[in-house]
Order: sequence, then structure tokens, then C-alpha cells
Amino acid sequence: MFELYDDVLEIEDVCEILKMSRNCVYAVLKCGELKGYQQGRIWKIPKQAVIEFVKKKSGLK
Repeated sequence: MFELYDDVLEIEDVCEILKMSRNCVYAVLKCGELKGYQQGRIWKIPKQAVIEFVKKKSGLK
């Protein structure tokens, strides 16, 4: 599933992968649950951070 995406994702990609709304993705980024950084006004999220987020939320980590 993740191999279809670049190594660095934007909000729209994360929304699609996690089946979450933009507001929910922004919320988990701002609280630090999902790691990412801002480049200007654009959020960049490493694909590995999304994988770690899924593992943590599913109890696999």
C-alpha cells in the first residue's frame, strides 16, 4: 500500500492513506502524534512517520 507514495507526503496523501479528514490530520500533526514539518505553509510528512503512526495506533509497536 505505501509503496505507491513518495518518501515525503503532503496532507492530501496522508488523508488518503489514513482515511482521515484534513482537520484530523492537522490535529495529530499539531499535537505531535504524527511527525512532520512545515516548509512554508505546506506540511511535509515522511512516509516512515505515517507507518510508525499506524503501528502505534494499531498496537503493533
